[in-house]
Order: sequence, then structure tokens, then C-alpha cells
Amino acid sequence: MNIRMLFILLTAAILFGISAGCTKDEPVTGNYKTENTGQTEDSKSETSENTDENGQNQNNEMKNIEIKIRNGRSFVAELQDNSSARALAELLEQGDIVVNMNDYANMEKVGQLGVSLPRNDEYITTSPGDLILYQGNQFVIYYDTNRWSLTRLGRILDVTQEDLKQALGTGSVTVTLSIKRETSSIR
Repeated sequence: MNIRMLFILLTAAILFGISAGCTKDEPVTGNYKTENTGQTEDSKSETSENTDENGQNQNNEMKNIEIKIRNGRSFVAELQDNSSARALAELLEQGDIVVNMNDYANMEKVGQLGVSLPRNDEYITTSPGDLILYQGNQFVIYYDTNRWSLTRLGRILDVTQEDLKQALGTGSVTVTLSIKRETSSIR
């Protein structure tokens, strides 16, 4: 075996060893920049004192958001436990987000968020009520099924496909996203 062939095999083995140590389950760290403010947010905060070494939420408290539709209907959704949903919740803590949405392919409403969020794309099958981040900056409400590489943000609770179709209507719709505040039953 000549020296050149030995060098190529050794290089390939080293590269394979390096790439084998990388997994998609490792928490994403670094900075992302919001488009509308130019502010930099440090996504390392997702590994705070309430998360374990894998970035998983220890207190299992998921944030709920409220989705208000211009026609007066509103829904509650539970956010996923991923960096995309946490970034959305952080934005909503600063104030409501209004999204003008258009119908796409008779299966979803989609609209620009106005900011880019971290992506956690994976090949999934959506179902009615799924809240999706598409291409890092588009908010999607599914009222039918689809298969694609997407980031799941959350899911609308206790809703049927017919409820969603009726509430969202045909054509364009404006929705307001906000943090669902727990109301006290004390009088």
C-alpha cells in the first residue's frame, strides 16, 4: 500500500470519528438575531437552572398561549418543549404578536412572524390544531394533515378540524398570539 492511499484512509477514519460524535439531540447554543429589532438573544439560556444536562425542562411547566381570531373566536394552545417554542414564548412575554395569515393548499393558514426563531426541523406529519414554524419566520396553523420537514411549536387544545375550519374561514385571517395568563378564581 502506498503512502498516499494510507493518508487518504487515515484522513477518512479521522473525519468519520469526528462526525460520529455529533448528534442532532444536543442542545443548540449560540445567538440568533431578530429581524425587526436587531437585538441578539443568547439561546444558551435554554440550559438554565430549570433544565437538565440535555436541555430538557425539569419542572414540566409548559407555557400556554392564546390565539385570538379577528372574528372573536379564541383558542388555547400548549407550546412544545424546544428552543423554537421557548423563543416564541420569550417574544410573547414582551407583548402580543399579530399575524396576518393566508390560506395555503386547503390545509393551513400561514403568515410572517416578523422575526426569525431557532429552527428544530424534523420530518413530521401534521394534524389539525398543530402550530408550526416554517422556515424560521412563518407561523402556521394546520387545519388538515401534511408531511414535511417542519418545526413543531405547539398544539391547540380541545379543537376539531371542523372547529378550526369554521373559525379560520376561507381566505385571509388575522390572529393575535399572546401568553395565556392564569386567571384567579378569588372574588
